[in-house]
Amino acid sequence: MSGNPALARRLGTVDAVVIGLGSMIGAGVFAAFTPAAQAAGSGLLVGLAVAGVVAYCNATSSAQLAAAYPTSGGTYVYGRKQLGEWPGFLAGWGFVVGKTASSAAMAMTFAAYAAPPGWERPVAIAAVVLLVAVNYRGVTRTAALARVIVAAVLVALAVGVSAAWAGGPSGGGGRLWGAGVLSHGWYGILQSAGLLFFAFAGYARIATLGEEVKDPRRTIPRAILVALAIAAVVYAAVAATVLAALGPDGVAAAPAPLAQAVAAGGWAWAAPVVRVGAALASLGALLALVAGLGRTSLAMARESDLPRWLAAVHPTFQVPHHAELTLGAVICVIIAVADLRGAIGFSSFGVLVYYLVANVSAFTQDRAARRYPRFLQLLGAAACLVLVATLPLEAVVAGLVMFAVGTGYRLFRLRRARG
Repeated sequence: MSGNPALARRLGTVDAVVIGLGSMIGAGVFAAFTPAAQAAGSGLLVGLAVAGVVAYCNATSSAQLAAAYPTSGGTYVYGRKQLGEWPGFLAGWGFVVGKTASSAAMAMTFAAYAAPPGWERPVAIAAVVLLVAVNYRGVTRTAALARVIVAAVLVALAVGVSAAWAGGPSGGGGRLWGAGVLSHGWYGILQSAGLLFFAFAGYARIATLGEEVKDPRRTIPRAILVALAIAAVVYAAVAATVLAALGPDGVAAAPAPLAQAVAAGGWAWAAPVVRVGAALASLGALLALVAGLGRTSLAMARESDLPRWLAAVHPTFQVPHHAELTLGAVICVIIAVADLRGAIGFSSFGVLVYYLVANVSAFTQDRAARRYPRFLQLLGAAACLVLVATLPLEAVVAGLVMFAVGTGYRLFRLRRARG
């Protein structure tokens, strides 16, 4: 990395935790339980526990690797260092392409809550422009805005959960368990785990900021695990609340289950609070996504796996400004031409490949770098493969096409370099 301009270390532990929470407690906490309930009924509670275990395995791998390689890029860098150029490239490519599409979807989710009818796309594009501008001014500005957003979202969630329990229907315990946690079988539970896992995946954003964290060998592992623990408690509380208020069938039929649970309660004034919280959660996740995408693109450009022009670092603000501006423009174009309010299938595929590479990379580290037992990395890698197998067929096909395009691009670049 010599000869490449470095980023400044400005983030403390609290900043890193907040950025991770902003990624994890995003719009998914307001809507992810609907498809999970469709897949598993009340078994989504078991699916949530499975997703939490898989996330913990992946988080420990990311923490161990981040302590050894405290630089921008996350698993792209770890894969290159531990496994070779191709595994690193596949991890980075899956992250950048998949999360760029996810960023567009997150912006559209924000606009669906915040924009008047007919203005969703312009408002979504304006949100992207605003957050790219915040990121452009430096990572401390990103962290400051993330603190405000995360605090507001947690308050909205606390109000929503309290409202649902305070005025909700009686007999919540019977509604909570429905026909039983195994009523949809283990396949349904695993599919719900695959859907809910992505709610936890935001801790990777902490690792991608490794070059901007103070004392990264101590701060990053601590921040990853603290953020994951807080997110797990929040998701468990919301899951139990919506199931108790609506029952498994009600959650499966509700596009916004927490909002509907609040509406079923006695605090009518709380419904707008939850709506504002959902909009802010989408904004917070988008903010963290833009920051993580910029740093991963920077790392890939440094190695010429993306155009070298993207490796530029702003001399004053110390951010990868070419990468962030380019990604912002691409996200705006996607919003303008595509309908991305639903889930992005190949983004899910890409995230699982990303963490598969992280687990295998951590498994190959020597004793001196090891912080966690190897069985956690084996369990995490195996779980990633199992969750890939539970994805819908169209998501798997889209993911394979995405990686085929990336492989073709890199082969073309390597052939040109040799020529």
